Amino acid sequence: MTVSQSTVSSRPALRPANPCFSSGPCAKRPGWSVSALSDALTGRSHRSAEGRARLADVIERSCTVLGIPDGWRVGIVPASDTGAVEMALWSLLGPRPVDVLAFESFSSLWAQDIVSQLKLDNARVLKADYGQLPDLADVNWAHDVVLAWNGTTSGVCLPSADAIPKDHDGLVICDATSAAFAMDLPWDRLDVVTWSWQKALGGEAAHGMLALSPRAVERLEQFQTDRPLPKIFRLMAKGKLIEGIFKGDTINTPSMLCVEDALDSLKWAASVGGLAGLKARSQANLAEVSAWEAKTNWVSFLAENEAERSSTSICLRIVAPWFLALERAEQMKVVKKMTALLEQEGIAFDIASYRDAPAGLRIWGGATVEANDVRALLPWLDWAFEQVSPA
Repeated sequence: MTVSQSTVSSRPALRPANPCFSSGPCAKRPGWSVSALSDALTGRSHRSAEGRARLADVIERSCTVLGIPDGWRVGIVPASDTGAVEMALWSLLGPRPVDVLAFESFSSLWAQDIVSQLKLDNARVLKADYGQLPDLADVNWAHDVVLAWNGTTSGVCLPSADAIPKDHDGLVICDATSAAFAMDLPWDRLDVVTWSWQKALGGEAAHGMLALSPRAVERLEQFQTDRPLPKIFRLMAKGKLIEGIFKGDTINTPSMLCVEDALDSLKWAASVGGLAGLKARSQANLAEVSAWEAKTNWVSFLAENEAERSSTSICLRIVAPWFLALERAEQMKVVKKMTALLEQEGIAFDIASYRDAPAGLRIWGGATVEANDVRALLPWLDWAFEQVSPA
């Protein structure tokens, strides 16, 4: 259905109360203010008893909300989700062949690191274009498998737990940074899971989380890699797991302001019903975009298969014929004009597609975003597109 001229020629009446739709760092939880950080241990050592207790509290609350099974080790690590993934790749890979799924920017980066930096000659890269997943039937689950549960830059996610066999010989290393706290993660089918504070709970940047199954810990203790590891990657000392990492003894100095913010977001998550409540809020945001996309002729989901469509990083491609006829550089200029108009109006910040993705829009739909704000945003997208369309 064509969007009517009368709908888009004038500015819509409603505006989002919160224009923050960035895919990371993401919107703060509803009602957040800087007063949430008033009890932060600023000027205190993270090695103090109280500092350690708060770091341990982040770990414990994360396990509770996510439903992480007993026996897993969960720790706070440097350098956000990127640091957590790299720590896992460099510490664990080598004993078995590796299959890595590459279907958007970050999963492609993990593939590049495995092949070009770790230089593993027994690695297979299973590729797919933006908007699609590799054929999961091609994965050899006797190998170690590296995957992103949700493609932050493509809006494509694994459809269900059944995508991974419950019994598998290799380790499954899962980058879950834009899935954790918004989607179900099958802990009985995963061995390493990573995420960051800056995504689904709207935390601050620079801190990552690493979760290791008992099988992953066994691999660490049995596989003695001879590759050099910088201090921030080291999970082992004298042949044993450094247990302190998983009790709040961080490898390097964390920001206690960020720790306080993480605790605030985890308490909020519990107040809205835990994981079930967070998932429902995210799904409501996707439902708003889905209803709008179905009646809008200039835009389409980048994720082609509805069952693989992300509720967090909602990626849209522009399909108007005049736009598709442009070279990519010109397409990017059009998107930049659209997003600049929305920013000038105070409607939406940071919603252009990721720099490596097809030119389009990306709307964060995680639980900290209100469905009413998404609903208010969508007519403004029509308005902005009309402003940049040829006469």
